[in-house]
Amino acid sequence: MSRPRTWPAHVFLAAGALVMLAPFAWQLVVSLQTLPDSLRVPPKFTPSWQWSNFADVFRSVPLARQFLNTVVVTAAVTAGQLLLCSLAAFAFARLRFPGRGALFLLFLAVLMVPGELFLIPRYEIMMELGWLNSLQALIAPGVFGAFGTFLLRQFFLSLPRELDEAASIDGANPLQIYWHILLPLVRPGLLALGMLTVMWSWSSLLWPLVVNTDPEMMTLSAGLASLRGQFLTNFPILFAGSVVASLPVIALFVVMQRQLIAGIAFTGSKG
Repeated sequence: MSRPRTWPAHVFLAAGALVMLAPFAWQLVVSLQTLPDSLRVPPKFTPSWQWSNFADVFRSVPLARQFLNTVVVTAAVTAGQLLLCSLAAFAFARLRFPGRGALFLLFLAVLMVPGELFLIPRYEIMMELGWLNSLQALIAPGVFGAFGTFLLRQFFLSLPRELDEAASIDGANPLQIYWHILLPLVRPGLLALGMLTVMWSWSSLLWPLVVNTDPEMMTLSAGLASLRGQFLTNFPILFAGSVVASLPVIALFVVMQRQLIAGIAFTGSKG
């Protein structure tokens, strides 16, 4: 039996990979160019090895402080998502209460609402709490999400009910069943949700720009956006900062890509 020819698919996938990698390669090239070289037409596709751009970006904005802010916000948001979404997912998947199905459909409906519709209400809440220009304003709205609840619910649904029944016979209450029995078994889902949350929180731009105007309280995305000038933007410095900001997320994706793909693929295997 002849093996099917797979090289056309491989060529197509390789071409797609090159298209996806091209912006990152161009970002790296421009980050090492001088300002005149970055503005040339036609563009120059080779770096000028202007390593001072990486030092200049630290002098242009408080990048170290913004990096720390981003780490704190991302860690807090990720921890909140893992805890609160797993609790909600456990309730929807394992507990029986009136209106469970309707409430879960309401959760799913939130996924279809553009996030921009919540900007003004969220801003007014932050203003009433006195949280503008603070890390709390960046953390609080992101510690819970409908997508995380849906993702983890699929994992909880895949576990046999006999686990709950056996634990109940031994005297365990629902919270103990959640924490000691079921939560360790949905570890792949937790890893996938954690990685997605890290990537989303790390690169969030619109909300940090809305609630924080103090450079010392900005995250990396908002801080780098402030480098754009009204009439002229120093793209080498801006792209140098973008390289620094993107390296942690790229490294995380390279290490955790198997868990991410497995976790997302699993969401459709149980309804």
